Amino acid sequence: MGTGQGRSLTLNSAFRVGFTGTLGVGLAIAVMMALQSVATVIIYIGLALFLSLGLEPIVQWFVERKVPRSMSVILVVLAFILIVVGAGLLVAPIVISQIQTFIGDLPDIVANLAATGWVLELEQQFTGAIDVDAIFANLGDWVSDPKNVLSVGGGVVSIGAGILSFITGAIIVVILTIYFAVTMPTIKSAMFSLVAASSRPTVESVTEEVTRSIGRYVLGQLSLGIVNGVCSAIFLTIIGAPLPALLAFVAFLASLIPLIGPIIGATIITASCLMVSPGLGIAAGIYYLVYMQVEAYLLSPRIMNAAVDVPGALVIIAAIAGGTLGGVLGAVVAVPVAASALIVIRKVVVPAQAKK
Repeated sequence: MGTGQGRSLTLNSAFRVGFTGTLGVGLAIAVMMALQSVATVIIYIGLALFLSLGLEPIVQWFVERKVPRSMSVILVVLAFILIVVGAGLLVAPIVISQIQTFIGDLPDIVANLAATGWVLELEQQFTGAIDVDAIFANLGDWVSDPKNVLSVGGGVVSIGAGILSFITGAIIVVILTIYFAVTMPTIKSAMFSLVAASSRPTVESVTEEVTRSIGRYVLGQLSLGIVNGVCSAIFLTIIGAPLPALLAFVAFLASLIPLIGPIIGATIITASCLMVSPGLGIAAGIYYLVYMQVEAYLLSPRIMNAAVDVPGALVIIAAIAGGTLGGVLGAVVAVPVAASALIVIRKVVVPAQAKK
């Protein structure tokens, strides 16, 4: 009797545990699927919040001069949109034209590369082991087919869908940025109201420091990108590099990624110049070696102005981790996130540990 009852209880307990575990796993899978389906929306919200924090120092500058916050936000956002659209209208046609030129010149570039001295020496060294001529011939045939070139970008339909998606996303991000910038004090007040009154002063102080740090970082990194892009455009045009506008745009985008970004951009640009001429490649390599020193020791300390007080090793780790998880956007956002975590540790965790 007792044994049967014990078995029944054991079976019932096992059933309850299994049923509860199955429900938990199912709920976790449902949450993960829901997050994946709204991942794009979450990225839009995060990017808009990031941009609004970047515009906050400029908005605050107007507010301190007795301009109403709503008017300050409108002025700053309109100026930002005008600058972006103006730069796009100036740069986009040139970049698109140079991309088309690059695609059309790919067969000639491959043919010229196959006739350069170092390729011929490579062929002599590996005679019988590797057929370098066949490799370049196959590569030339492949790039000569427009279908293959388009397939790299996913095809005409995918490119058109990507452009449409980008425009839609940009509009959504701009609208959300305006909303977050206007309602930033309200959002902060609502967050502070959820904190216990005894901890509220500390939370407010840390939050203000974090938002200032992120805002200064966004403006500083954007300024470094503009400086690198403009200087690259001027230098590449002077030395007669191929596709100077496109390569300058690459330099601008790469500079948005801290520390490792300029190195990646310089490597891409130097390799592009090297494919045309060893002299151009050497000139580009020397220029970017000098520029990275100037940026590291002169421009970056002045422009960033201690916006993010993060050790260099942690910056590299954060940028690599962010890039792995979220691509270019993740690498850009990772550093201010790391800086915010350090601020919280210094302002909250360390004092709390000191009191124990």
